This record gives sequence, structure tokens and C-alpha cells, in this order.
Amino acid sequence: MRLPRPAALGLLSLLLLLLPAPEAAKKPTPCQRCRGLVDKFNQGLVDTAKKNFGGGNTAWEEKTLSKYESSEIRLLEILEGLCESSDFECNQMLEAQEEHLEAWWLQLKNEYPDLFEWFCVKTLKLCCSPGTYGPDCLACQGGSQRPCSGNGHCSGDGSRQGDGSCRCHVGYQGPLCTDCMDGYFSSLRNETHSVCTVRTGLSGSYTPCRLSLGCWHGMGHVWIRNTHTQPGYSSRVRIAARLCLPACDESCKTCSGPTNRDCGECEVGWVLDEGACVDVDECAAETPPCSAAQFCKNANGSYTCEECDSSCVGCTGEGPGNCKECIPGYAKEHGQCADVDECSLAEKACVRKNENCYNTPGSYVCVCPDGFEETEDACVPPAEAEATEESPTQLPAHEDL
Repeated sequence: MRLPRPAALGLLSLLLLLLPAPEAAKKPTPCQRCRGLVDKFNQGLVDTAKKNFGGGNTAWEEKTLSKYESSEIRLLEILEGLCESSDFECNQMLEAQEEHLEAWWLQLKNEYPDLFEWFCVKTLKLCCSPGTYGPDCLACQGGSQRPCSGNGHCSGDGSRQGDGSCRCHVGYQGPLCTDCMDGYFSSLRNETHSVCTVRTGLSGSYTPCRLSLGCWHGMGHVWIRNTHTQPGYSSRVRIAARLCLPACDESCKTCSGPTNRDCGECEVGWVLDEGACVDVDECAAETPPCSAAQFCKNANGSYTCEECDSSCVGCTGEGPGNCKECIPGYAKEHGQCADVDECSLAEKACVRKNENCYNTPGSYVCVCPDGFEETEDACVPPAEAEATEESPTQLPAHEDL
């Protein structure tokens, strides 16, 4: 890479200062990174749940090498899949905290089965439990069980950030989101719940929704008219509950009826085609939306990127049968990537005398039998080692000559 000349450094620095800073929201917070690491670790537990040492004699292997489900070999397989090689910050966190994860795996997981709570909340102190916020994980306004009375969002909920204040949903206001905004009245209020209902039209005719009154029409719902009279108001007042009928098709952003042909506007991920909103198949795009280690799965109005099987180098779908290529230690067998049993090959994988070979997923291990002495070129039985060191060859007694 050619470095900028000294004369240009001042101008370069000035340009960097003038460029708008990237949005902070796009960069994951430490808590989000920790949660992502834990999510991938838990996925690794699922992916390796049915594996074993793979040597063909599982009972003997587990008796000799301990059970695979709690082994360091399984932990190593999970750790190797946590971070993409290009994800510097993920690898940096993993390198710094690998000993914590190893300690949890080997000693603490039975006592603390929730890895996120132990690792991200209690140990690294990067996150908080749900319903709490800030450096000390204090309870949100309204309590950690129902923050903001269930009618709003707590600032910093689940993180070490925020101030715990409530950002109320439409129609609610007040420190705990229990009070009603103008245009709403309290239709239910007790010690635990507060429900605000919107007022509409002052005549006998139905007044269409207005966004200023929190209309949900644009969110795939339409209002229902309620003809009963609210105590304390004129009989001419009609009300519409903030509970709605789910009348729009999922493809509609707004609608005049229940089908995908009644959409006023299509939702994101859908497109108007011959008078109807139809799903966009993002997976059929010329440039795939997923990474090389993932496959695309189309869904209504969206798509998901699913991880390829651990035996794949690139894939077109789920499982080892859809691998483009196999990772080292695996080979195509009956149309899918299967582990190569190096221990059964004609050319020995373990070359030292008396050494045992144990196949593992994608690899193998060479181990001297229990009690044997390990040298550079052999596994020596204890008796043979002692005879070599302490008992030189004896000449026959004089009487025997």
C-alpha cells in the first residue's frame, strides 16, 4: 500500500474532519457484541449436540477421554465457529475472554446455566437483565417486570446505558405511561394496568382515522366503531377503541379490504404486480444478499440468512448435502460432506510405535495408551522402559558355562 506523502497529510486530515461521522447506531454496542457472541455459542451447542468423538467406539472413547458433550474438544469446535475471520472486534473480544468461556464450560455451567446472564451481565458487566438499565442495572420506571406499565419503552432497557425513563406509546404520557394524552380517555385503570382509548366523531356518522389520534390504519389495521355511550359524555359522542381488527393482508401497508388486491400501498418486501402486492424473492437477486458462509431463505416480505453446515465451504441450502465444497477433514460421500476417518486409512495417521489413533470430526488425535511413556518416536510400555533403563543384558553365570 502506498502511504500518503507528508505534504498531503494536512489536507487528508482536514477532509477526514469534514466528512460526516458514520451513524453510531450502525456500530454494535459492547452489549450487542457480547449478546451476539453468546447467541453464536448457544448455536454451537445446538450444532454439536448430536456429535461424538467419531472414532467408532463411543463407549470406550467416553470412558477414556471423558464424555464428548462436556469435553474440551467440543468447546474448541464451538469457539472456532464464533467469529468470522474478517470480524476484528469479535475476534478481539473472543481472544480477551476465552478463559472466561473455558472456565464457564468446565466448571460453572451447571451452577450458572444462563451463559448470557453469567458472561455479559455478571462477569463482563456489559449488559443488564431485561427490565433494568444503566451502569448499576437499576430497575426501569414502573419496575423490571412491567417497565413503563407495559405502555412504553424503558431507555437503556437491558443495557448499561440510558436513564431508565419511559418513552410512551401513542396515546399515553406521564413518567410511568399511565396517563392519557389529549384525544384519549381512560377506559381501564387499576393498580397494574392502564388502558387509554381514543375519542372520535361528535356526530352520528363514522369519522375516519386521523394520524393525530394514533390511527393504526397505516400499520395494517382498521378501526372498529363502538356505538356505546361513555359515562360523562354526551350521547352524541361515539368512541372507537384503540383495539383494532387485523383486516389488512400482510402484504399491505394500507388497505381498503382484506386481500392483497385491496392494498393502497405495499409493505416493504412486497411489490405491486398485476394489481396485487406480491412477495419479492430477495434470494433470487443477481447479487446474493447473504455471505459466502450462509444460504438465503426467502420469507414473506423478507428473507433470512442461515448458516451453512459446519462441514461446508459455501452452500446452497441446509445440511451437509448442500455443500458447494467440504472443509478440510471432510469429503463428499453419497452426495454430502462426511467426516474422513483418518484412523482407518491405509496410510497410518499416527506413526509412533504402540500409539492409538482416535478420529474426531474433521481431524484426529494420536494418544499413547494409559501408563505408556511418551517419547519422540514411540509409546513405551512401563515394564519395557524400566528394563531398558535399569536392567542391562546379564551374562550367564559361570556354573552354566
